[in-house]
Amino acid sequence: MSSTRTSISRRAVLAAAPIAATGAAVGIAAPAAAHGHGAAVLDWFDATDAAVTAAPAATQVTNSRTWAIAWLAAARAVRRVPHGVNAGHYREAALAAAVHRALYALAPTQQAALDEALEAALARVPDGRAKRKGVAAGVERADDLLEERAGDGLDPASVNAPFTPPAAAPGVWQPTPPAFGPAAQAGTRFAVPFALDSADQFRLDAPPALGTPQYRADLDEVYAYGGLNSTARTQAQTDTAQFWLGSSFTLYNPVLRAALEHHSGSLREQVELVALFHVASVDTQIATSDSKYAHLWWRPVTAIAGAVEDGDPATVQDPSWTPLHTTPSHPDYPSGHNTYSGSAEEVLTQLVGDGPGAAFTIPSPTAPGVTRTYTTWHPLTAENVDARVWSGIHSRSADLAGVELSRNVAAFVLTRAGDLLA
Repeated sequence: MSSTRTSISRRAVLAAAPIAATGAAVGIAAPAAAHGHGAAVLDWFDATDAAVTAAPAATQVTNSRTWAIAWLAAARAVRRVPHGVNAGHYREAALAAAVHRALYALAPTQQAALDEALEAALARVPDGRAKRKGVAAGVERADDLLEERAGDGLDPASVNAPFTPPAAAPGVWQPTPPAFGPAAQAGTRFAVPFALDSADQFRLDAPPALGTPQYRADLDEVYAYGGLNSTARTQAQTDTAQFWLGSSFTLYNPVLRAALEHHSGSLREQVELVALFHVASVDTQIATSDSKYAHLWWRPVTAIAGAVEDGDPATVQDPSWTPLHTTPSHPDYPSGHNTYSGSAEEVLTQLVGDGPGAAFTIPSPTAPGVTRTYTTWHPLTAENVDARVWSGIHSRSADLAGVELSRNVAAFVLTRAGDLLA
């Protein structure tokens, strides 16, 4: 944050009065001095990231919801400009007010820092009718959307609602070692989507059946390449598994930012990109939970090392086998990491193109100090498909099905963009 603070005008303070309040500042820098609408969007992108990072919810989809609400409110606020006002000034003020207002409600521990960010942003918008109307529109749109999404079932308690697994049987999901913890994300399937007609709208067909050639191939591949002590997996494959092990929500944030950095469109188009990216992510996670708990397919560690045999003499049964990485506590089919990847790739491809137009570099929370550089979106999806097999926690069929499901969901969300952004 710059040590030189630009004082906000009295008129701007009055215009923003419904937003201002007190709170403890934790980790959010005010948007830096910016030139042009692209910088304004990046400033609020970074402020949103800082707020969610400083006070994250316990569940990934809840954090995605925070982004979706804040930026969808902003997208609605900037969509139409009142007659007779400067469009640029109006939209920068509306963006700032909408994101601030939504985050104020959804990340309340960050309120003082958000106020500081708002003050700095509005100080760069000339006083006048455009600024006043922009602030008012941003506040109104945020309040309306917060009310609309109240009780939508995406809070952590609802997402992780209690779930009793069925009795152990071949192919049926059971809690996995070492913790044998309760099922996670079982309640997400009951949440209210932003755009989908229902959680099961794109429910996947059943996974490859026990004893089929595809099932055997999936299990053989995970057994050979996904074990902790695998001799088939190369160091490069291990590195890929480690890089993509972390939260997809965290891994893809710099990917979306790279898309914005090189985006040549208007402020409105950039804000809509962020909004639709996260709306598609939320609806994809709802659809993922639906398919996971509809099929309740067992994880590789249960199929390979568990006590229940699948009845196929060709299946390798090895109680000593352990996956490279700990298996998450929810069913195999489809892979959640790959539903996030497919959704992100679909939205970015449709709204930006095959890539941002320049090389971009991203870090990983599970590979400190390591970065990877790309020029297009698809290699990230391809690496995610491989990574979950090489981690020993998903079958390839589950990974590919995740990509299929998420692309369908994201494509549908984009067909509803007109209604979502209205």
